[in-house]
Amino acid sequence: MVKPTLLVLAAGMGSRYGSLKQMDGVGPNGEAIIDYSVYDAIRAGFGKVVFVIRHSFAEDFCEVFNKERFGGRIEVEYVFQELDKLPEGFTLPADRVKPWGTNHAVMMAADVINEPFAVINADDFYGRDGYAVIGKYLSELAGSEGKYCMVGYEVSKTLSENGTVSRGVCTVNAEGNLEGMVERTKIERVDGTIVFHDLGDPQPLEENTPVSMNLFGFTPDYFRHSEAFFKEFLAANIDNLKSEFFIPLMVNKVITEGTATMRVLSTTAKWFGVTYKEDKPQLMAKLEELIEAGEYPRDLWK
Repeated sequence: MVKPTLLVLAAGMGSRYGSLKQMDGVGPNGEAIIDYSVYDAIRAGFGKVVFVIRHSFAEDFCEVFNKERFGGRIEVEYVFQELDKLPEGFTLPADRVKPWGTNHAVMMAADVINEPFAVINADDFYGRDGYAVIGKYLSELAGSEGKYCMVGYEVSKTLSENGTVSRGVCTVNAEGNLEGMVERTKIERVDGTIVFHDLGDPQPLEENTPVSMNLFGFTPDYFRHSEAFFKEFLAANIDNLKSEFFIPLMVNKVITEGTATMRVLSTTAKWFGVTYKEDKPQLMAKLEELIEAGEYPRDLWK
């Protein structure tokens, strides 16, 4: 058994939300979503948390989310995602302002993670059971390579009441492994049925269709494969100022080529996020319900 690491992608600003969501209080004592993520990871057996951040807000972020905040219960490290962190032989285009994407962010942690690890978005609430199932799976992978995993959330448990959402819709084979992931946009519930709109006329989705919410699990060899493919990606896209190296792009490649398998883990958890400003009070109300039900203490780190 090994204690896995939690890798938190916290370098991005929420463009639609309009602020640094990662530091926004949603709990009764000002706890951020990150606090609940780390709390759930600790009780799921994780031994370290690594934050991917940017130098532009590093001082403020590290002052808030440090080891003392978590009561010394988990090791804390920080790594930085910047546009100029490219492999040798590549030069940052002068007009590039867009980050290189989520898988580029993951790659920033290659020097500080040597054990199985889970990857999450800083501004998403994944629920206690989500961490429990992925923590158990990763804890049994010491010394393994190419045995990746993801938590597949039922699409019905990931919708927003305040607008449409985009989700990575997963195809799972008989062995429970991911066969492929397709991004579907403008997903919403219409007259009781979940539909997506990106193929023209509305297309239905079953309530329990598994979707990716970017809760992935990897073994350290993932960094090596990512480095190699990122060079291919840059060779083909360096002049495309909007190109991004996303995790699903990398995942689809290793699965298609047979380099790795990705087990899709089921969860009873409901995902919450702050896609729109109007989502925040609803998230706060849901957290209050979970506190009243005994799922979390009212003062998380007391």
